[in-house]
Order: sequence, then structure tokens, then C-alpha cells
Amino acid sequence: MAHVTHTLAENEHSQQPMSKQTFALTSLTTLFFMWGFITCLNDILIPYLKGMFSLNYTQAMLIQFCFFGAYFVMSIPAGKLVSKIGYQFGIVVGLVVAAIGCALFYPAAVAHVYELFLLALFVLASGITILQVSANPYVSVLGSPKTASSRLTMTQAFNSLGTTIAPIFGGWLILTEVSQATAEQVKFPYLMLSASLLVLAVIFAFLKLPKLGKESDSAAQSQQVEGFVDLGSVWQYRHLLFGALGIFVYVGAEVAIGSFLVGFLTLDHISSLTEQQAAHYISYYFAGAMIGRFIGAVVMQKFDAGKVLACHGLLAIVLIIMAMTGQGGFAMWALLLVGLCNSIMFPTIFSLALQGLGKYTSQGSGILCLAIVGGAIIPLLQGVLADNIGVQLALMLPIGCYLYITYFALFGSKVSSTRH
Repeated sequence: MAHVTHTLAENEHSQQPMSKQTFALTSLTTLFFMWGFITCLNDILIPYLKGMFSLNYTQAMLIQFCFFGAYFVMSIPAGKLVSKIGYQFGIVVGLVVAAIGCALFYPAAVAHVYELFLLALFVLASGITILQVSANPYVSVLGSPKTASSRLTMTQAFNSLGTTIAPIFGGWLILTEVSQATAEQVKFPYLMLSASLLVLAVIFAFLKLPKLGKESDSAAQSQQVEGFVDLGSVWQYRHLLFGALGIFVYVGAEVAIGSFLVGFLTLDHISSLTEQQAAHYISYYFAGAMIGRFIGAVVMQKFDAGKVLACHGLLAIVLIIMAMTGQGGFAMWALLLVGLCNSIMFPTIFSLALQGLGKYTSQGSGILCLAIVGGAIIPLLQGVLADNIGVQLALMLPIGCYLYITYFALFGSKVSSTRH
């Protein structure tokens, strides 16, 4: 992938004053908040569109398939774009594309066509992909490599703040009456989001941030593109590939659980809540992730990242088994507490997978962004399971995901290369 090399980025950031780095990190947290907010709204859209178009679970999971599928389709083009214009203007382009995606909800609502909603989600996710490719490595190089996990965990905490607020916002404005859902209910919220993203794009276009991420010459860019497909380059690092699978299953499990929370909580033997009431409980799921990330940003500076990740993975497995086999409030809160286990997973897997890559760090970041497609595949598979064996038993799929994450934390994250 055409990304700037890690060495070049470190040389550039080392010349930046500490106050400028702090200002840049503060600005970037707003982006993590916004894409967390937008991504979590999908969990509200699923029961909303499921009711409006009379969909089964498999059909409803096409919402997540189109959204997270954009990460797989757009990561490489996004990386090439960012290498030409730099991280800052990559962020601006990402915000504009995401704003267009939000605006497309209006014609989709007017036409009352499910496929147009899916197209709008794909465009919206394409913009967020450009943001991810720009912002994640930006955060990594704005400071010491030793505290990269801590910085990513902190910015991800603001991502979780967005996911915590979104269900309340969506439940209030969108999920008023699922049984009487109309396309009109999404027009105002998404037009408001579109306007907010455009305002952010204008702000970031004029902010004075460190100029990072732009290739210095076409020869270097060509070398980076060739390196992405050269098996003797970035692909030689086994821990990166294990990490990519870790990102795949983590995002898939987190999205799958969030997507099915409303359906799970409305089951008669769990809590018998209405869809609107259940939507508010999604906030507890993501609030756990937010609280855990703020705590994790401190903890990760003092404890081994792999061991902390393994503990979170094992606890998630125990909680899901409790939710899968229990009833009432016991099962409900067990599943909601999985959000706390998710807290440090993404930034920790991300940073562990990038260890020791040197000049291939940015290419590795691109591969990890491709792996976010797990959010498209695993919820769809869980939808098939839910249609055949029920929502509660379908939770066996996320258990398998967390088992792999625990393996990666203890063994797969060890820095290794196939080069001899």
C-alpha cells in the first residue's frame, strides 16, 4: 500500500514541538468520537429497517455487511490517496465523503428502497475508512513508539464515547415506534450528521497540524506499492498476519454482539423490553468499552499489553457463556458487560501487530484496516445462525472469536518474521 514509511514519520514528528503534538492529538479525538457515533447508529438502524422492510436477521445484517465491507474495498485506494495528500488532507477528504454518505439517506428515505440505504451506508463507510487510514497511524507517530498503545487506547476511548451516546440519540430520534417505522424518521438525523461532518472538514482543512503521511517522491511511492504485494516485504511478519486475523475476529465479534443486542434484550425470557427501551441499553455495552479504555490508557503503560489482552479475552468468553445459557437480568447484564472486555482490544491488537515492522509499519496499518471487514462477515454469519437456531445460541460464534484473540495475545503476538 502506498503509505509513508515509519522512519520518515518518526523523523518528521520528532521535529514537532510537544505542544503541537498535544494539539494534534486533541483535534484527532473529535474524529474518533464522530466515527464511533456514526458506526454505532447501525445498531439502531438494524431493528428500524428490519421492521420497516420486514427483513429476517440475515437480510438485516446486510447493513453491517455493506458498512464494514467498505473497509475491505476502500482501504487500499484510501492508502494510495493518503500517501499523495498526507494524513491531514486525507482526514478532510474522508469527512467530505462521509458527509455525502449521510446526505444520501435523504433520497433513500424518499424512494423507500432498502438497497439505496445500503448504498448510502457503503459511501458513508468509505469516508470513515479514509479517516481510519489517516488517523490511526497519525496517532501512532505523534509521540514515543513505547506509548503508542496508550495513545491509541485513549483516542479509542473517545470513539467509545461516541458509541455510548449514539444509541440514546438514535433511540430517541429513530426508534420511536418500530412497528410503525417510516423512512421519514432517518431524514433529519442523517442530514444533521452530514452538516456536522462538513463543518469538521472545513475546520481540519485550516488547522495547523504536523505535516505527516505524504510521500516525498514518486519513486518512494512506487516502491511502497510494490512492497504491499511483495511477499518478501511486509507479508514476512507472521505476527502482523496473526494480528490482522485478530482485528478481523475482534471487530466481527464486537459488531455482531452490538447488532443483536436489541433482538436479544427483547426476548421474553431475557427482559421483554420494547425495541426503543432496548436501544438505550446498547449505551451500557459501549459505555463499558469507554470506561475500560480510559482505565486501560493508564494500565497499559505499566503492564504487559499481551497479558492484559489475554485476560480481557478470557473474561469475555465467560460472560458470553453466561449470557448464552442464562435468563433474565443475569443473562442481560452478562452480555452487556462484554463491552468492558472489548475496551482495550482494538488498539492493543493494532499496536502489537505493528511491533518491529520498521519501514513497513504504514503498510501493516493498511493490512490491519483491511481486516476490519470482519465487521461485515461475522455479523452476517451470526444472522444466519440466529435465523436457524435462535439469537441466544448464535452467541457461540463470538466465543470462537474471543478464543482466537486470547491465543493471539499469548502466542501469536510474538514478533516474528519468515525471512531467514
